[in-house]
Amino acid sequence: MHLTDRIQQIVVTLSYLACLVGSMIGVGVFGGTPIASAAGGALASDATLLAPASAAFSIWTVVYAGLAGYTVLQWFPTPASADRQRSLRLPVAGTMLLNAAWILVVQAGWLWVSVAVIAVLLALLSRVLVILMRTRASGMLDRLFLDGALGVYLGWVCVATAANVAAALTSSGFDGAGIDPNWWAVAALVAVGGVGIALAVRSKGRVAVAAAIAWGLAWIAVARWDGAPHSVPTAVAAGAAAVVVLGVALSLRVRAATSAARA
Repeated sequence: MHLTDRIQQIVVTLSYLACLVGSMIGVGVFGGTPIASAAGGALASDATLLAPASAAFSIWTVVYAGLAGYTVLQWFPTPASADRQRSLRLPVAGTMLLNAAWILVVQAGWLWVSVAVIAVLLALLSRVLVILMRTRASGMLDRLFLDGALGVYLGWVCVATAANVAAALTSSGFDGAGIDPNWWAVAALVAVGGVGIALAVRSKGRVAVAAAIAWGLAWIAVARWDGAPHSVPTAVAAGAAAVVVLGVALSLRVRAATSAARA
C-alpha cells in the first residue's frame, strides 16, 4: 500500500462524512431548511414544470447507501481493482464535496451559484463514468458500489441539473420570452432524453445510469399529470423520454449480451 493510496482513502472517507452531514442539513436534521423549502421554495415539487414529485428524491437513499459502500470498499482494494480504485478515489471524493456544497449554497438561497455547482458535479460524474468504462470491475461488490451506485448518481444528477436550471430561471422571473412555458419544458425534456440516449450509447447500455434518468423523468411526468402546475405536454414528454432512454439502454445491453454469447 502506497502512502498516496492511504491519503486518498482518508480523503474519500472525510468527503463522504461531509456529504452525509450536508444531506442531514438538507433534510433539516441539523437545523437547516429542507431543500424543498429553501430558496423560497424554488426547488419544491410544484415550483416549476421540470420539478419531479417529492417521491423521486427517495433515490438519494440509494445514492448515499451506494457511496457508503464505495467508501468502505475503497479501503480494501483487491490487486485486480487497485488501479481502478486509484483512478476513481479523488474524482468521487470531489463529487461528494460538490454535493455538500450544493446543499449549502441552496440553503443560502444562491440558486445561480447552485446551477454552477451542479454543472461541475455533472461534469465530474461524467469523468467518473469514463473511468468506469476504461477499467474493469473485479467482482460483484465492484459492480454494485462502483458501476451501479456511481451510475445511479450520474443519472439522477442529469435530471436534477435540468430541474435546478428551471428553478433558477423561474426565480429570476423568466416567463418564456413569449414562448409557452410548456414548450420550453418539452424542449428541456427532449434535451435530457438526448443526453440519456447519448450516455446509453457511449456506455454500451449501462442500465444504472439510464434507470436513474428514467426514474427522474417518470416522476416529473407524475408531478405534471397529477399535481400543480398541471401540464399534459410536459407529462407526456417526460414519460416518453423515460421510456426511450431506458429502452435504448436495455436494448444495447441485450445486444451486447447476445454478441458475447455468440462469440
